[in-house]
Formats: sequence, structure tokens, C-alpha cells
Amino acid sequence: MRGAGPATTGLIHHSDRGSQYCSDACQAALQAAGLRCSTTDGYDCYQNALAERVNGILKDEFLFVLPDDLTQARLLVD
Repeated sequence: MRGAGPATTGLIHHSDRGSQYCSDACQAALQAAGLRCSTTDGYDCYQNALAERVNGILKDEFLFVLPDDLTQARLLVD
């Protein structure tokens, strides 16, 4: 993914608002890899808990079969 340019991969990196994820170095690396960033819009811990729960459901219940491509992955999530 290196050199893919800003937000070109369609991948999203979700994190809490930890200082390591908000740092200029981390943000620059994510942007260089073409990833969109996702964090809570404030310091509400419940927002992150919801995102983590959704990510957990996707990993534990849907990704036991790997999709062939992004289109197939979207169908699984829908």
C-alpha cells in the first residue's frame, strides 16, 4: 500500500483518540498508505466502545470465510 496516495485504498483505520494515533507521524503514515482515519468525534468512551463492538462482530462472525474482493465483503456486511 505504500505510495498509494491519500485515501485511495478504501481501507479505514479505526482507533481511539490515543495520542499515538493522533500524532503527526502516525497520521502521515496512514495518509501515505492511503488509509482513511476513523476516531471518535470527541472524548466519549461509549462511541469507541460501539465501534469496537461492530469491529468485533465483523471479525468474529463474518470473517471466518474470506471474501474474494471488496464487493463480496460489502455484501457480507450488508
